[in-house]
Amino acid sequence: MAAKPSIPKGTRDFSPVEMAKRNYIFNTIRDVYHLYGFQQIETPAMEMLSTLMGKYGDEGDKLLFKIQNSGDYFSGITDEELLSRNAAKLASKFCEKGLRYDLTVPFARYVVMHRDEITFPFKRYQIQPVWRADRPQRGRYREFYQCDADVVGSDSLLNEVELMQIVDTVFSKFGIRVCIKINNRKILSGIAEIIGEADKIVDITVAIDKLDKIGLDNVNAELISKGISDEAIEKLQPIILLSGTNAEKLATLKEVLSASEIGLKGVEESEFILSTLDAMGLKNEIELDLTLARGLNYYTGAIFEVKALDVQIGSITGGGRYDNLTGVFGMSGVSGVGISFGADRIFDVLNQLDLYPKEAVNGTRLLFVNFGAKEAAYAMPLLAKARAAGICAEIFPDSSKMKKQMSYANAKNIPFVAIIGENEMNEGKMTLKNMEIGDQQLVSIDELITIVSK
Repeated sequence: MAAKPSIPKGTRDFSPVEMAKRNYIFNTIRDVYHLYGFQQIETPAMEMLSTLMGKYGDEGDKLLFKIQNSGDYFSGITDEELLSRNAAKLASKFCEKGLRYDLTVPFARYVVMHRDEITFPFKRYQIQPVWRADRPQRGRYREFYQCDADVVGSDSLLNEVELMQIVDTVFSKFGIRVCIKINNRKILSGIAEIIGEADKIVDITVAIDKLDKIGLDNVNAELISKGISDEAIEKLQPIILLSGTNAEKLATLKEVLSASEIGLKGVEESEFILSTLDAMGLKNEIELDLTLARGLNYYTGAIFEVKALDVQIGSITGGGRYDNLTGVFGMSGVSGVGISFGADRIFDVLNQLDLYPKEAVNGTRLLFVNFGAKEAAYAMPLLAKARAAGICAEIFPDSSKMKKQMSYANAKNIPFVAIIGENEMNEGKMTLKNMEIGDQQLVSIDELITIVSK
């Protein structure tokens, strides 16, 4: 007996109903991106490892899926290297390519390679899958979609403002209540500076970014393990646990960071973004959160994260400014800022809250019953006319028993069934059955189109 097939952990199959829901998510986000003037691109699923490595920090590099070279990948490797069992070193010999970890680094590579074709500022969006060799758990997958929007070639903070408006618009359309969290890496650099640990900024941000996941005590333990002094950790506590309104937090930070030029710059940027958005009147809450660090090393300015308020799940959107990213590919001086919607987590949130519009998940609206060759031949032009009117319609392909065809309509949640027999053909009409309430009536094709279109 053949072994039962399976799929890799952290990946999923999606049924037709689930795909209808996912397409609702993609289409909603795509429509909002278009509304704000973003254009779509795509990049390959795999990139050269030289493009990906070193862009996400040590933790990110460990989560890259590497692709084994084809052909004789043992050539050029000594017995000593094989026996050493040094996985990282052997992987560098066996693998030249990897699956993309996110869409931002491939986008930076795209900008550098196509710089002569691009008009700056360049506003692009990209909706494609990414892969991470992470431990699968609820809300965290090894293969998942990101829906990114980025602006490169502009230093203006109006880009940050518009990206937050996009976030607010998208989640308002979904009906999901969210809290948009904002911080600035310059503020975090200023904090590291005033506590006397400026050279440990990466360790500090990686640790405090985990505050809501592992708690304060474990964050402090991680800071100690990274060699950060007890005195510095003590100074850090009231800063990362700062409370109050956004205005109160900014006022306190101006005092705390008065001796740090970079810290004050971060406060100034945050104040502009928050005050401009306040004047725009967002539908969702926006909060300055000093524990937000976004572990990726390439962020240099404003950083964002979005939490759903009515479901326990990780962040469902994130992003920030990354002034130096294209520089690693030989193109310096190009500033960028972007956001990424986590489509798979949004999918889970919409499922838990049952927020999908009925029309988003309904497929076929009308089924023509098939009683035989003569009836099918009569129905086909009517089917074509219904489709031409924009009605999603189909005919049952086989002249099966009525019960089977009705069961098919019920299984697919088709709301209307057109029944054509000898009497209907003689009158040039058809019987239209409403599957939801059970009513049926004799109608012409034009009357059918009017009823079903409603």
